Amino acid sequence: MSNKGWLNLESAAGVIPDNQFFEGEDAFSKFGFKLSKTTRLYGFIGCTVIGFILSVIGVIFLILGGWVSFGLLYGMGTILSLIGTGFVIGFLQQLKLMFKPVRIVATLVFLVSIALIFVGGIVIGSGVLCIIFVIIQFLAFTWYTLSYIPYARTAVMGLVKRTAT
Repeated sequence: MSNKGWLNLESAAGVIPDNQFFEGEDAFSKFGFKLSKTTRLYGFIGCTVIGFILSVIGVIFLILGGWVSFGLLYGMGTILSLIGTGFVIGFLQQLKLMFKPVRIVATLVFLVSIALIFVGGIVIGSGVLCIIFVIIQFLAFTWYTLSYIPYARTAVMGLVKRTAT
């Protein structure tokens, strides 16, 4: 196997950051596995790309009226993308950050909405409910993400107040 090519991150000296990311425990260290930073980056990219593809295929099924397929694919895509971020900072660190007091409500709404997408698509078979739960999931994830940016939530709330009046 050649060490050349655009996927060979080992040869890109200094490209993968030492301290900015990958600060948490190694992704599988609790189970006796040690993953390199490169492997963890590949895990992140792979999970994120596959998760995105599953979500897009799910949306295509939603448009075609396949509620069960949508619920399954979109939900799995979201979960897989979430798992991908665990490769970057470590799964335990990710859980600690997700359930900090500033994020706990957004995290719980996000996780419950993922479950409700499965319920709406697979159990109930309602496209309308699926779309509502996807919107709720998107809003919860956006609010969750804004909690990592200083003053972002305050800025968004100010913008919403100004447009509402």
